[in-house]
Amino acid sequence: MTSLDQLKNTFFDECSEALQQIEGGLTDIRQGHGSDDTINAVFRSVHSVKGGAGIFGFDGLVGFAHVFETVLDAMRSGDLAPAPEIVDVLLPANDVLTDLIAMSRAGEAIPPNYGQESRSALESLLGKTEGDDLGGDPAPADFEGLDFMPVMADFADPLDEPGDGKQTFQIVFRPLPDMLKRSSEPLYLIRELQKLGELDLTADTTALPALADIEFDRPYISWTGTLRTEGGRQQIEEVFDFVSNDCTIEITQEQPAPVASFAPPPAPLDEPPVASVAAAPVLPAVQAPSVVPAPVADAAAEPAARAAAPPKAAATTMRVEVEKIDRVVNMVGELVIAQAMLGQIVHGLPEETSGRLAQILDEVIHHTRELKDSVMSMRAQAIGAVFQRMPRLVRELATKTGKKVQLEMHGENTEVDRSIIERLGDPLTHIIRNSIDHGIEAPADRAAAGKSDEGVIRLSAEHRGGRIVVEVKDDGAGIDPDRVLKKAKEKGLVSQDAVLTEDEINNLIFLPGFSTANTISDISGRGVGMDVVRRNIQDVGGRITLKSERGRGMTLQLALPLTLAVMDGMVIKVTQETYVLPMSAIVECLRPSRSDIHNLIGGRGLLQLRGNLVPVVHLSDLLQMSSDSTDSDERVVIIADAGDGSRLGIIVDELLGHQQVVVKSMEESYGAVPGVAGATILGNGRVALILDVEKLSDLAIAQTTSTSSRARNGETAAFAL
Repeated sequence: MTSLDQLKNTFFDECSEALQQIEGGLTDIRQGHGSDDTINAVFRSVHSVKGGAGIFGFDGLVGFAHVFETVLDAMRSGDLAPAPEIVDVLLPANDVLTDLIAMSRAGEAIPPNYGQESRSALESLLGKTEGDDLGGDPAPADFEGLDFMPVMADFADPLDEPGDGKQTFQIVFRPLPDMLKRSSEPLYLIRELQKLGELDLTADTTALPALADIEFDRPYISWTGTLRTEGGRQQIEEVFDFVSNDCTIEITQEQPAPVASFAPPPAPLDEPPVASVAAAPVLPAVQAPSVVPAPVADAAAEPAARAAAPPKAAATTMRVEVEKIDRVVNMVGELVIAQAMLGQIVHGLPEETSGRLAQILDEVIHHTRELKDSVMSMRAQAIGAVFQRMPRLVRELATKTGKKVQLEMHGENTEVDRSIIERLGDPLTHIIRNSIDHGIEAPADRAAAGKSDEGVIRLSAEHRGGRIVVEVKDDGAGIDPDRVLKKAKEKGLVSQDAVLTEDEINNLIFLPGFSTANTISDISGRGVGMDVVRRNIQDVGGRITLKSERGRGMTLQLALPLTLAVMDGMVIKVTQETYVLPMSAIVECLRPSRSDIHNLIGGRGLLQLRGNLVPVVHLSDLLQMSSDSTDSDERVVIIADAGDGSRLGIIVDELLGHQQVVVKSMEESYGAVPGVAGATILGNGRVALILDVEKLSDLAIAQTTSTSSRARNGETAAFAL
């Protein structure tokens, strides 16, 4: 890959981030949550796209971004109000900008007049404030009509480092006696100043008393020095904002020696400097740069210079290809396996030999865990990147359908593996479209049913039971089972004489080609959507469940793997087999007496736990394994989180300990196994299955239903404990 190609890839990666910032910022402005900083951030993002596109010659992208940017500039200056109807023009413009970037990245020619409708809408906004049209595409740097790049001329001394954009400030920092008592740390402030530029401080220790008289919570040292920075005075003041009452600060900006407009260039090194009445004295070039106080006439310009201070420097980041991070993740996984095998060997050695090795192994385990957490955090991304697209979708669909819909979002900061984030956008889009088109009723129908005329869709994400659970819940009409079954029979998706439970009927909406829409529209009706949702979620190792209550609404729950590599697990033993339960799903482990467990004919056992009854099942029964021991007093009950806040007691033979395990997928090579989330390699080299607690709970419910059915038919139902 050439250097130019690498630069282009970097540009397009930055465009992806910019597009997210634009979408999120415009959404905040549309909802009334925006501010001047939000408008400025959106403006900077569009301007960055425009500038980079100009460098690489993407003229079509530059032209559209220029019009977009000009509208935002009018909003920044106050000539255009950030009203909802204005933002409704800017949001589609961001879609066009996204398409233009995608075409440029793919090397496709942009069709003539592509996005012209959106561009015309933008120009009409400008016509209201400026009264004219923008005309042709501008040069990338906004110097219209010029065939050269203007350069600022500077006749200052060359040793004064002209044009580096830095300013010099004199800083005097004196902590007050109670500063440390209020938990303010002077050294932290100094480190923050160092981040702004080149800091040169001298400590003043004249107030330092004798060692015997020093009070540990009283500061005695003050600092004086200079800071050369690209920032302005405001950024320096912000460092001391929270300690303004705990110290005295003096910040003075040094002004360079003024040079008259028509002053001659500096004299050669071998000639004395020429003094001029119109200019301040110029020091010989061989001397270090000097500081000359600013003239009184320039004092009025200081507020303007302060207002024009450059923005804060962005956080230092490095772009790394995802494939490289994946390789590191795989290496960490292999390291975890090797560490487990090493631990198995160490524990098998004589005690006098293994003692020291065990201590070193504990250090290795600690550092391996930190390495694993650090690597995983590199792949983690807040799910808000997907959520922020949904408010606009809801608003547009509500307008098309003539319904009133409010979107509530919770858990936007929940972090998910990046590979899952990339696959989550389409499923959520389909689910919300389905909720608005089929679930939420029209305002008149909601009023007739005694509901508010505004429907509510709640979109949330949270960590639960070792997984990320994303939930879409609406308060609409729910699913009409009779109508769904009738449609399914009409389309031949189920036989005419089929007898299905309500849950089975509700899940028919996931069948390919199924739709209850009477007419085909641009929203729904083609039978494509919910089957795609289920397939996409299953492709990333997740599952989808549906709950519907007629007249009350519907809830769709997506359970996604938290990470695709390493997890903490509890190793358990059942008969002669070893399994792993995710630690995040375990609430507690106990060994109850036989009297605490009650048998129920045709149902699961119940454990009396601190006044509550928790259903319990034998893991050997769920996995259809033969078990010789029936003495429950010798067995361990693991209380696990089965989802939706419910608990399930899982009876196992023995706990073998807690360790990190590497998750290996089974579905690619073997297929989905009910109750099994994956597999791992233990320290002894054997393969152990990783169990899925929520799926085990579903198996237990299905087993109970089957047992109850046999009991009703006169068969003997027994549940051994």
